[in-house]
Amino acid sequence: MVERPVTSKNISVRMFRSDLLESFSHIHPATPLVLGVPSLVAMVVWALAPLRMPVGAFLATYAAGLFAWTLMEYVMHRFVFHYEPRSAWGRKVHFTIHGVHHAYPQDATRLVMPPALSIPLGLAAFGLLWITVGLPWTPAVFAGLVTGYMAYDSIHFAVHHLHFRNRVFQALKKQHARHHFQDPDRGYGVSNPLWDHVFRTQLPPTGPRDERGKGPAVVAEAD
Repeated sequence: MVERPVTSKNISVRMFRSDLLESFSHIHPATPLVLGVPSLVAMVVWALAPLRMPVGAFLATYAAGLFAWTLMEYVMHRFVFHYEPRSAWGRKVHFTIHGVHHAYPQDATRLVMPPALSIPLGLAAFGLLWITVGLPWTPAVFAGLVTGYMAYDSIHFAVHHLHFRNRVFQALKKQHARHHFQDPDRGYGVSNPLWDHVFRTQLPPTGPRDERGKGPAVVAEAD
């Protein structure tokens, strides 16, 4: 795992020799919305029209899916994205998936999940729901998951590159900056800090300064 960023500037590093593969590693931040909104609309229409799911039941199940996403986000970030492989091959894969983001956290083209990863994960989640909960619940739960995913990737881009005066947004921005620049082993929640509090991985009120005594100054630079 990359412990300290190489730079806090919006620059990219080349990861692949192939120009084609390299181009696929740079993702426009609107991509999650381009993929997610049609999927969300399809799930809502499917649940409420052909399946005739009551609106109240749909909203409750949708909310359950959205809540489930918050836990999925935490688990993926902590145990998948921050898994530290021992093999050289594993370290290369890890760097490609998430390590590069910690090395170059302000790289605007590598902030959202690539479709090559998000689409298979989405299909796997849909298939698992189909097997476990079946109809009519699957489209409603999946709609909640898709909403959570879009919120996660959109918020992730926003806390790195956008500026709002909203207190909630400022708190998320500060927490995520500290995750990158002070303590990568805490603060795994990006869209919300709920599960960090549940599993006691939240960042302390005042973060530890790095070995040079410049931790807070680095966070300020990221803002």
